[in-house]
Amino acid sequence: MAEPQKGDLSADERKILQVIAAGDVQEAAQLLASKDVRVNCLDENGMTPLMHAAYKGKADMCRLLLQHGADVNCNKHEYGYTALMFAGLSGKTDITSMMLDAGAEIDLVNSVGRTAAQMAAFVGQHDCVTVINNFFSRARLEYYTKPQGLESEPKLPPRLAGPLHKIIMTTNLNPVKIVMLVKENPLLVDAAALEKCYQVMDLLCEQCVKQQDMNEVLAMKMHYISCIFQKCLSFLQKRDDQLDALVKSLLRGRESDGFPQYQEKFIRDCIQKFPYCEATLLQQLVRSIASVEIGNDPTAISVLTQALTGQMAFVDADYCVTCGERGAEKKCSLCKSVTYCNLMCQKLHWFTHKKMCRALREQDADQDDTPRLKELKGGYQEFSYSCFNVSVAADTCVLHIHSDSLDVVKQKRLRHIRLKKFSIIIKFILASYVPFM
Repeated sequence: MAEPQKGDLSADERKILQVIAAGDVQEAAQLLASKDVRVNCLDENGMTPLMHAAYKGKADMCRLLLQHGADVNCNKHEYGYTALMFAGLSGKTDITSMMLDAGAEIDLVNSVGRTAAQMAAFVGQHDCVTVINNFFSRARLEYYTKPQGLESEPKLPPRLAGPLHKIIMTTNLNPVKIVMLVKENPLLVDAAALEKCYQVMDLLCEQCVKQQDMNEVLAMKMHYISCIFQKCLSFLQKRDDQLDALVKSLLRGRESDGFPQYQEKFIRDCIQKFPYCEATLLQQLVRSIASVEIGNDPTAISVLTQALTGQMAFVDADYCVTCGERGAEKKCSLCKSVTYCNLMCQKLHWFTHKKMCRALREQDADQDDTPRLKELKGGYQEFSYSCFNVSVAADTCVLHIHSDSLDVVKQKRLRHIRLKKFSIIIKFILASYVPFM
């Protein structure tokens, strides 16, 4: 069959583009069954039906087109955009994951030399950036499920590939969350299984460092997960059959302020044990954390999360104080100061939170007049790079908002929001500002 040309569309092909915009999956399926419809046909701008569906955020339509053989890496668009780029621009993490699972290449660039992750970051779709940056192909893991060379058995039992891949793909690096992912799968709550898993993580870490295009970020993530598996293994060997004692150790707050000191020391220790001392990422992490006293900001988990996932640390979203999951909505009914994603997390944290709950409840609410970033018309994603300036003072980072940018600022009579000094945040802002050419 001849290669599709831009604008060379049959009547049914023009109709399917309209059907995609309307989101009618059944009619689209009927049209795709017709011989007159090519799944990779191109409109006048070089967009395929899959690109249209991805940009419009139609997940079911994307799934249907992929099932019919849509080319996920087609870049015939006039500006070189791919379906993954359109998925990132749409802000739909499920579609972004779908494109990646279908084999989308993350390194393809458009006409101005920008990758899908860079395009998504420019328009503020940081969740999609995180999904792209943390993608790890299942095929790379399944390599270890088959005996290689003279091996009599694989390094990783095939039954463990699925649960392990799920943990690798997680963007929540809180150690409590990763331990909970281990706990929820009985196959992993086993000393022999954990030993094989952490050994494979170490091999992947080494592979990421020694490959031609060294991937320090992925190497650090593999090492970090390996350290957590080893900690789980040590607790299992101490008769902690369900890892409950480990979860409590990670959550237990110190008497003075409830800060999880054991968790902070554990994460710092994981970073310190990274075996490749010459890695630039390791040196940056150490410089960012070493001078910070335990209990002060930035915490080790915030620095590590930003380095490995690119999540903006100053986006004022609610995070579960137990597992670190973003978007937590349930607050402690007594103090209203801590947030949880569900009742289970609240129950897990209560043994340590109850010591501080009364003090938090009686604390003066001096911050009532300071608006949260997400109250300013929907949060950080509503800001454009042209509506704020960043300046760094000796002790604080001040984010100045133009008075005419947001009505909410005028209503609350605010001129600036004070944030604690965090040099990595500033570097990330400047790095994210990539102007169109």
